Amino acid sequence: MTSLWLDHYTPVAADEFVPGARYDTVVVGAGMTGLATALLLARAGQRVAVLEARHVGAVTTGNTTAKLSLLQGASLSSILRRHSLDIAKAYVSGNREGQQWLVRYCEERGIGIVQRDAFSYAGNANGRETVDAEYDAARQAGLDATLETDLELPYTTHGAVKLAGQYQFDPMDILAALARDFRGHGGVMHENVRVQGVSTNHEGGLNSGPLRSVQTTAGDVLTTKVVLATGTPILDRGGYFAALEPSRSYALAFQVPGEIPQGMYLSVDSPSRSLRTADTGGSTSLLVGGNGHIVGREPSERGSVEDLRRWTERHFPGAELTHSWSAQDYRPLDLLPYVGPILPGQEHIFVATGYNKWGMTNSIAAAMTLSGRILGGHMPWADELAHRPLPPATLGNGASLNAKVGAHMVSDWLRTAMNKDEGTTPAEGEGVVVREGVHPVGISTVDGQTRRVGAVCPHMHGILSWNNAEQSWDCPLHGSRFTCAGELLEGPATRNLSRPE
Repeated sequence: MTSLWLDHYTPVAADEFVPGARYDTVVVGAGMTGLATALLLARAGQRVAVLEARHVGAVTTGNTTAKLSLLQGASLSSILRRHSLDIAKAYVSGNREGQQWLVRYCEERGIGIVQRDAFSYAGNANGRETVDAEYDAARQAGLDATLETDLELPYTTHGAVKLAGQYQFDPMDILAALARDFRGHGGVMHENVRVQGVSTNHEGGLNSGPLRSVQTTAGDVLTTKVVLATGTPILDRGGYFAALEPSRSYALAFQVPGEIPQGMYLSVDSPSRSLRTADTGGSTSLLVGGNGHIVGREPSERGSVEDLRRWTERHFPGAELTHSWSAQDYRPLDLLPYVGPILPGQEHIFVATGYNKWGMTNSIAAAMTLSGRILGGHMPWADELAHRPLPPATLGNGASLNAKVGAHMVSDWLRTAMNKDEGTTPAEGEGVVVREGVHPVGISTVDGQTRRVGAVCPHMHGILSWNNAEQSWDCPLHGSRFTCAGELLEGPATRNLSRPE
């Protein structure tokens, strides 16, 4: 599965890794958050390195639907049910500043960015109440939203919130520009270098405070500050993995005869449906997304993709599939991103996570927040969000989320204990977890080759689940994912799967 964006992306130049090098700040992750943060710090004169485990845009940014919108499904009404109006307004202010920064950046560099109206619509009658609540929340938060009933969609809807003048783009075009700009300001960028840990060294740093040793698969580097821009933090301190729900959703690109909807659409009810256009290679594609689920807990990921394809072909006759892909997002317990120090009062390791599927605006807002904090600046909306109280509902949600995680761990281990290996060879594209002695082993067949890997996630020891759409091993606890050969793809884990003896 390859996204429309990654399919035609031309890699940017990277730098040779130098073990023992020293930096003011090391940014981990070369997605939108990481590269924007690194650029802002480099512009201010800092010596900055970006360390990317795979390649620029390999994870969420390169697989997004790339809607740059302040209207975000039913996000604002959901936030207002948990938080004060001041917090909701601060969230909108941060997203607005992030949107304006990115639009200005694209226009100054001639990067294609297209203005479109955004719609949050009800796909069934029960969703109308959510549409009305989102409209009220948007107006309270200062957005010039309107209620609409007549949409250009070729299927029945039950009302929508509209916010005019939002944006869509190719995210890899922006990442390439950010990477070039960052290196042009003296930044150092490394690909295929995976960070595995951070420890404290008591020598003096380039700025104030001790140096941190950043351990990677290519050697160690030293820095005063570390920014974890990795979707979910790869360090367990702070326990963010227990406050985030990892979700995987799907996107498909189609060539469609005749006219296609020009707005950016997202349903507020289930099954989720997201639509937008994309201009690539001289033609216009229709992008359709949806069918999100918790990572590793779907009976058939391939079934989710096929359902989305059939739905599109039914409503857009003659649609021809050209690309299919998926992305991973993290839903925070209190529905707002976590951006700031990894632990209160520790101003040396920072995190940005929990964008809840709205990373295009939130990533730039996070970059502005983090760079401002590191450089000594302040923004009222960022301060408001950083000091938000924890709503009581969050405590209950956390207990529920972690109870489900614990239940999966117990049931998966018990099921594996009963599934003794009987010389299993899965069919092409399939995988199964069996027990060899006391050890869970994952066996899969991909491209005619049968592989065996340890089926225990190295993060928190969950039993992995086979993803039959992407032919990967996925952890149902906290969302770590691995190739069929056991190589780490994403998530809080930092190491590959073990190999059975």
